[in-house]
Amino acid sequence: MFLQGCNATPFLQDDRPNFLIIITDDQRFDTMEYMPLTQELIFDQGVTFSHGYVTTPYCCPSRSSIFTGLYAHNHKVLINDDRLLLPTVMQDLQESGYYTGLIGKYLNSWTDSPRPEFDYWVSFFGGTPKRYYGPRLNINGDRGKYEGYITYIFRDHVLEFLDQASRRKEPFFLLFTPNAPHDPFTPAEEDLVLYRDLPPHRPPNFNEEDISDKPRSISNKPLLDEQGMAHIDGIRLAQLQTLASLDRSIEEIMQKLEVTGELDHTLIIFLSDNGIHWGEHRMDNKNSAYEESIKVPFAMRYPTLVPKPYIEDRLVANIDIAPTIYELSGTPMPENIDGSSLAGLFKPDQTWRTHLLLEAWPPRGFWSAIHTGQYIYIETENDLFEFYNLQVDPYQLDNMIEVPQYREKIAELRFLLEQERRPPIPAAE
Repeated sequence: MFLQGCNATPFLQDDRPNFLIIITDDQRFDTMEYMPLTQELIFDQGVTFSHGYVTTPYCCPSRSSIFTGLYAHNHKVLINDDRLLLPTVMQDLQESGYYTGLIGKYLNSWTDSPRPEFDYWVSFFGGTPKRYYGPRLNINGDRGKYEGYITYIFRDHVLEFLDQASRRKEPFFLLFTPNAPHDPFTPAEEDLVLYRDLPPHRPPNFNEEDISDKPRSISNKPLLDEQGMAHIDGIRLAQLQTLASLDRSIEEIMQKLEVTGELDHTLIIFLSDNGIHWGEHRMDNKNSAYEESIKVPFAMRYPTLVPKPYIEDRLVANIDIAPTIYELSGTPMPENIDGSSLAGLFKPDQTWRTHLLLEAWPPRGFWSAIHTGQYIYIETENDLFEFYNLQVDPYQLDNMIEVPQYREKIAELRFLLEQERRPPIPAAE
């Protein structure tokens, strides 16, 4: 094996794994049935994480956690305007000899100018392009308006990157970060006919009748009227239609990996940066501590590690991606990393986490939480605290913070939260 900086024979192929990390934008955990090709080619060929979460459900903080393996309170990207100033796993991989690329969204706080840790760069200014058709992009230093549909433009550049990577001795690392299905969620023209007979989304917590047990930022929301419900239904339909072109594009990317002989030598992770509400608890946004916001579609395909597909129920998070890449690439891992390598799930002698810290900052609300998979305990600054047993109440309808039977469990989770969060949140008045 040839590693940069080693005294190995340079003509030997570097046999470290490739990495393809696919990050969608504002995709809910319950939408994979609308991406059947991706479901079949990634999820059904590897491990599906049934409890996959993002530790700060907001675009820029969540992506920064993916890139560093750190909680937001450690990487300091607390809101979308904050810049990531710390080193990333991409920088370390490039320095260790990987051929690196980014195609799609980087960070909301970044311009479209290329980052030096990427050998191949296709991106846009800020958090999301203004249009799906005819977007303004920076493609390897060339800025301009590019004709066509943005998902297909990104797909074509992924295919080009993979062609180039197949002719190199070193392994590759690619971030494929399409803006789908984020606002302005514009479907490809051929997909506008899809799902026209789709029933409306009406789970038990849709337009919840009584939200007096929720924090003021939520309990002050009025009931959705017919116009509001129709608006949310329109957003849902457009998002699902927008995913269709991405689904087909991922199929072509997987086919390219197979043609180049790199498919089974490439670790592929698929997830979203956060979820979004479709009217649950009267909400239509993200960055809440509820499942619709914090839980994301999350899967990993890598036959070397996962020879048979299965569903993993233990808690995993966006902070686990960077340490996974560090471990499996043989790249030295920073000492202060918060996440754990997903490879640890497959080691019989290694323990795994029993809880996860979640956190968020203004302007979307200052809250933090401990999630165990079954329970979630939430503290919102100077407001109501919350506790839910997700096995009994998966829709988080009834805040059980004052229920005597949970007093001991709440005290346990409150102690864990006090130990883990930074900075502490003042107690409610």
